[in-house]
Amino acid sequence: MVFLMATPLSAHPGSGIVVDHQGNVYFVDTGSGIWKIEKDGKLTRLAGPAYHWMAIDLDRRLSNVTLPYFSSGDATVTRVGRDVGLLVSSDFPITVGQDGALYYPWRLDGERWQVFRLSGSGATTVFTTPPSRSESGPLRWINGVTSGSDGSIYYTEDRAVRKINVRGECSTVVDNPGLTGCDSVPGLGSELGPHFRGICVDHLGNVYVAATGCRSVLKITAGKIAATLLRSPSPWSPTGVAAFGDDIFVLEYLHTANDNRREWLPRVRKISATGEVVTVATIDRR
Repeated sequence: MVFLMATPLSAHPGSGIVVDHQGNVYFVDTGSGIWKIEKDGKLTRLAGPAYHWMAIDLDRRLSNVTLPYFSSGDATVTRVGRDVGLLVSSDFPITVGQDGALYYPWRLDGERWQVFRLSGSGATTVFTTPPSRSESGPLRWINGVTSGSDGSIYYTEDRAVRKINVRGECSTVVDNPGLTGCDSVPGLGSELGPHFRGICVDHLGNVYVAATGCRSVLKITAGKIAATLLRSPSPWSPTGVAAFGDDIFVLEYLHTANDNRREWLPRVRKISATGEVVTVATIDRR
């Protein structure tokens, strides 16, 4: 099987954020590496690369497999920490499914993408080949992936959220929703639309997605009813989301129009079941 390197996007901050069984939060900082927020609010930096995407192998079922590496562009997935089960990815989004397998997309050429499954036994197979075009246009990039409790895999495009069931069949969760304010994030052009990035699914089947281009977090119910859950003040904008119980953790970045990663400052906010929003961590290098 031949893999070709996907055409890289313009520089952009990371979107990886996950929560472990104890409620500790981990997130990527594209300017300096990886951070951990403990349940008591203590913030510590972990040794690891300043990559873009993150997943967590909660039950360590991938601890003995060889992770994906592509010599073209040095795209890779690597482990962080001995006992946490953190996985970070340089060039493509990743998630660990309910079956304990690692799922990740890769672009073959042009508009053709495939989603791969790496099992706990180390076997790699093609899980599905998503449609290369839809009502919102060509599949330019897969920006984020996550897993649902029913074994489904969800992924984001610039203007759409899709679902892949356990049989590898693709369906649409939302496409071109009517969001406003999608032209006010420094460094992001209005042609990207909502620019959906990080995504997660809670225990009730609700989907949460970071609409980075619109400075918003969107909640989509199991009945496909979409509503804006959070709106960030410019130049802050959400890039990633993670669910833990009834709480949603949101990774936001202070966006700038230049490519200096040190100026992309991350923070994490928590949205409670009552809608209360609190800031739980901010990285400030200024």
